[in-house]
Amino acid sequence: MTTAAAPDPRHRLTRDGVRMPRLLYGTAWKKERTAHWVEAALRAGFDGIDTACQPRHYDEAGAGAGVVASQRPRETLYLQTKFTPLSGQDPARLPYDPQAPLAAQVAQSFAVSQRHLATPRIDALLLHSPLRDRTGLRTVWQAMEALADAGSVSLIGISNCYDPAQLDALWRDARIKPAIVQNRFYADTGYDRDIRAFCRANDLVYQSFWTLSANPQLLSSATVLALAAAYERTPPQILFRYLVQRDVVPLTGTTSLRHLRDGLDVLGFALEERDARAIDALL
Repeated sequence: MTTAAAPDPRHRLTRDGVRMPRLLYGTAWKKERTAHWVEAALRAGFDGIDTACQPRHYDEAGAGAGVVASQRPRETLYLQTKFTPLSGQDPARLPYDPQAPLAAQVAQSFAVSQRHLATPRIDALLLHSPLRDRTGLRTVWQAMEALADAGSVSLIGISNCYDPAQLDALWRDARIKPAIVQNRFYADTGYDRDIRAFCRANDLVYQSFWTLSANPQLLSSATVLALAAAYERTPPQILFRYLVQRDVVPLTGTTSLRHLRDGLDVLGFALEERDARAIDALL
């Protein structure tokens, strides 16, 4: 008689069978300190890194240098990057030929990411933001599908997609369906209730960024403060733990060693369901 393997509190399986950490380290805005903080996060125990081939906001090469410096075996890590369309790039620091067709831009950007991250295979590639016209979006998505077909990337997804109709159209058009939606998580979008419902219904992973910075009112709410006292945790830990229990994968971009440890600690305790429902009522 065989027994089922114990659940892994640190990772979740995507519908494609990819092992994704339940908490990712985000690398935006760290500039020349990127390598230092990526190495620190991995040495602290993080298993997943989120970056982008977008020199305006990310130092993707620094992220790769931090991975190498950590000496973590590649097979223990989840590496996620993004293709950023021209509208989101710094014109003076483009990672691809702006005159090339869209599909070539995707391929060129991904090749740069492979060099930066020193790996032929990247776990996930996200479209950094939807293109305005459906034809262009379809062209970029098909180029990402080609990378998945070649085995160069395991998952493809989209970021900064706040229109449920646009996500539904992408889903219907796509041959390889999006596996991830990564969005800013805050009150101005109603905490993406409809997008998150779509993700639950279709088994996509919803990743949240700006989770703490954009939600001071949530962190200081009577409900979260009471739970922090009851569980002897910080308000950010309560919010992160709640999201993990609701199958959200939060990103943290902290540059504090203590907060790195606090983030990982959320994987070691659980909220009672009645307490998670109390936070449900706030969103």
